[in-house]
Amino acid sequence: MSGGAGGAAHACFSCHGLDGMGDGVSVPRLAGLDAGYLQKQMEDYASGIRPDKVMGPVAKPLDDRARRAVAAYYASLPTAGSDTPNRSPPALWAGGDSVRGLAPCAACHGAEGQGVGAGQPAVAGQPAAYTVEQFSRWRRAVRRNDPRGVMTTIAGKLSEAEVAALAAWLETQPVSPAPASGAASASVVEAAAARSAVSREGRRRDR
Repeated sequence: MSGGAGGAAHACFSCHGLDGMGDGVSVPRLAGLDAGYLQKQMEDYASGIRPDKVMGPVAKPLDDRARRAVAAYYASLPTAGSDTPNRSPPALWAGGDSVRGLAPCAACHGAEGQGVGAGQPAVAGQPAAYTVEQFSRWRRAVRRNDPRGVMTTIAGKLSEAEVAALAAWLETQPVSPAPASGAASASVVEAAAARSAVSREGRRRDR
């Protein structure tokens, strides 16, 4: 956490904060994210699969044990912020777009953006500027560590206005699910996944 072999200039908290909540502008929240996801990002930064001029030099000097420790630490941190969902989600989030072959974002990231399991990370509460930048990197294939190229494909089909709307909504979302929303969220995710499956089947028949 102090920068290890990279020195104090690479200390994690200098950007992500002691609480792991980022800076609220362009540095992402790490607190409470899945440990496996965080470890993979560290490995990808180190290998160059996810190139980044800041995180590359931070991750490369760390050995595997240190990367696991950093990931476990941030995953264990409590999240801060509102636990009340804000505003209705953009249409793409809940329903996707069958014409463009876009599945609902909720199918992978949850009804309110808190993720649905390993490899499908929580994206709620991240700074809008950070989210917009990640979409830009996927679109330009600068970031290319998404499983099966899913996000690269999606980013290439979205307009800048759509990305901005998704990012602005996610920034307002609670970073942990509301206490009574588990069943409702699961229902929304299942419905979104079902719509996505029907859309894919329809496109197969069209071909």
